Amino acid sequence: MALKDFKLKDEKFARTLVFINCLVPAILLVTDFARGRLGANPLDFMTEATGTLALIFLLLSLSVTPLRRLTELNWLIKFRRLIGLYAFFYLSLHFLTYIWFDKFFNFAEIATDAMRRPFILVGFTAFILMMPLAVTSTNNMVKRLGGKNWNRLHKLAYLCAILGVTHYFLLVKSDITKPLAYATLLAALLGYRIYIAYFPPTKGNIISAPSPIPRR
Repeated sequence: MALKDFKLKDEKFARTLVFINCLVPAILLVTDFARGRLGANPLDFMTEATGTLALIFLLLSLSVTPLRRLTELNWLIKFRRLIGLYAFFYLSLHFLTYIWFDKFFNFAEIATDAMRRPFILVGFTAFILMMPLAVTSTNNMVKRLGGKNWNRLHKLAYLCAILGVTHYFLLVKSDITKPLAYATLLAALLGYRIYIAYFPPTKGNIISAPSPIPRR
């Protein structure tokens, strides 16, 4: 049986499974925090973990379209927005950890910190740009905006990913192995989209998504 022949038989169960698996890292973080298992500096651990998870889920959401095209598993598109929302969820936790537990909602100090340390400003910009993507993630918002406008808006996800990787690069002081790995994956994802834009597949090979969700 070819990979493209695998069918999604129970969409509700599959979405529930994806939802739970995406939530598992947050549950583990909360559990480890409650049990005092986050190491000598729990704040640093939480900040790094939530930031890394946000970047991972954002890259996963951008991976859905290439995977759908390459595998011809059209039903993968049904999970893209859910994964993208989890990216915003973990980014919100990352941001909240910083402004609450690190800065105690001292916005004057946060503003000073952002001007003094560029990676803070880059990360905050990514968070701001992710907000409209999360707000417009529902089917009703797709209809209200129209497919083309929704698609244009959600191309901000590419910029958010670039900012996320840049934030990581600016944050680390010596070992850039991890941010370089994320940058390589992002470059591959963007490179694939550029290739498809200039060398689109023939009509016989175009795979249409089985849902009203515009492509990204």
